Amino acid sequence: MYDETRHEGPAGPPRPHRTAAVIPAAGRGVRLGPGAPKALRALGGIPMLIHAVRAMARSRAVSLVVVVAPPDGAAEVRNLLDEVSLPERTDLLVVPGGETRQESVRAGLDALPEDVTAVLIHDAARPLVPVDTVDAVVEAVRDGAPAVVPALPLADTVKEVEPAGRPGEPEAVLGTPERSRLRAVQTPQGFDRKTLVRAHETIAVNGEGATDDAGMVEKLGVTVVVVPGHEEAFKVTRPLDLVLAEAVLARRRATDAY
Repeated sequence: MYDETRHEGPAGPPRPHRTAAVIPAAGRGVRLGPGAPKALRALGGIPMLIHAVRAMARSRAVSLVVVVAPPDGAAEVRNLLDEVSLPERTDLLVVPGGETRQESVRAGLDALPEDVTAVLIHDAARPLVPVDTVDAVVEAVRDGAPAVVPALPLADTVKEVEPAGRPGEPEAVLGTPERSRLRAVQTPQGFDRKTLVRAHETIAVNGEGATDDAGMVEKLGVTVVVVPGHEEAFKVTRPLDLVLAEAVLARRRATDAY
């Protein structure tokens, strides 16, 4: 059970400590091939976006989920989510996004009520993240960490290379980072709201925008901490990922764990 208040000091009055989750879902997901936007691809007969929304709402700490839809598809997403059954404690809001992920996250942040003090940013393409992982991120933020990411140790050796001029050309290896110091980062990433807003106001990212909000916070000189991630919080990016996600979902349903 989460304590929804925190104190400013021994003599200070308690202040609401409300957590919201923002799900940027405005991307097209071209690596999954032609068809619907990635967030609307079906997983077990249900759009991935709905799975992601439910994953956030399963946490008793999350009282609001903000879905950032494609700019030209907000009405469609809103109609889709109107049919979703969520706990009474969880509100749902749909807002149009921008051209880049960073713009979409900022649109979600701008839509948050003033009483939200902690924010989770979650990829719609990570539909199967367990509630224990969500709760671990929230708890770390509430314990005072300004930025928190769930992550897993790497199983493969990683090489730093000099990118080739053309696809398919051999690439020169520049170095081999020490694997024990590396982590594969997942979502939801959790933040003190003021810290994340300051990062989005301060850090300019060119091209496609920021793919990792924690990386923006790092550029402020703010410490980001890691909590254990989960193998089932993987990102559905390519067709093989979708096959794996279907298998995980089928196992959960067979064991009544979903």
